[in-house]
Amino acid sequence: MSAWLDEIRWTADGLVPVIAQEASTGKILMFAWMNRESLQLTAEEGYACYWSRSRNKLWRKGEESGHRQKVLEIRFDCDEDVILIAVEQDGGIACHTGRHSCFYRRLNNAQWETVEPVLKEPSSIYK
Repeated sequence: MSAWLDEIRWTADGLVPVIAQEASTGKILMFAWMNRESLQLTAEEGYACYWSRSRNKLWRKGEESGHRQKVLEIRFDCDEDVILIAVEQDGGIACHTGRHSCFYRRLNNAQWETVEPVLKEPSSIYK
């Protein structure tokens, strides 16, 4: 039943990099990691579930913030070692900083420039 998981080239520590892309706009929202269990749960439940390396546990996106990611499509690349998920982002916020995307800084004249506003203060999102 989960033979499709065997086709993925997992890292030595059993993870695969995942890019979350907003389905409606094509905008990249975030990057994270998944292990077999989190990817299988994502496919079965239809909502993004990642592996938190810092906490060493499963992390259902939005479990605390409410900013879940409904997964519309799961793809993997030609080298079979990167996953791309097309999502609908609940609440319009994917980043823990309260922004739409985690990629809110752009290199400009050898300096990082913030180019996306905070939509909601993190202190009002997280307990």
